[in-house]
Amino acid sequence: MPTVLQKGSTFFAEKGSYFEGNVKIDGDFIVPARTHFWGKLHVTGDLELGPRSSVALDITSRNVIIGSQSRVKGPILATGDVTVLDHAIVHTIQAGGKVILRTGVSVGDVNSGDTIVVHGRIKSGNLVGKNMKVLGD
Repeated sequence: MPTVLQKGSTFFAEKGSYFEGNVKIDGDFIVPARTHFWGKLHVTGDLELGPRSSVALDITSRNVIIGSQSRVKGPILATGDVTVLDHAIVHTIQAGGKVILRTGVSVGDVNSGDTIVVHGRIKSGNLVGKNMKVLGD
């Protein structure tokens, strides 16, 4: 298994790591660019997935940031907020809080317990939230 460094309750993956099988992190997890997970990713705190990274199955976390041009092939289940940055591809999102979708995102169905904010053009399935905001073209 690749090296995961810990500082307090925050964990850091090494750049360009490949994780086989399922990964569980008790705390916050910051993942650099081009890091790949071939199983499920379960984070008890907040997750920041770096640009051009991938997760083969589902993600569960409190708050999630998906880096630009990343790919998540399974559902994202978050108790808090989810932000998906430019040109990322995500299967589906189930969030307790706000969902922000940046330009060029491709996503299946999105369910939010709060507001869904769309910046620019995206491809999506059904978007279900308390409020919808569309910004830009």
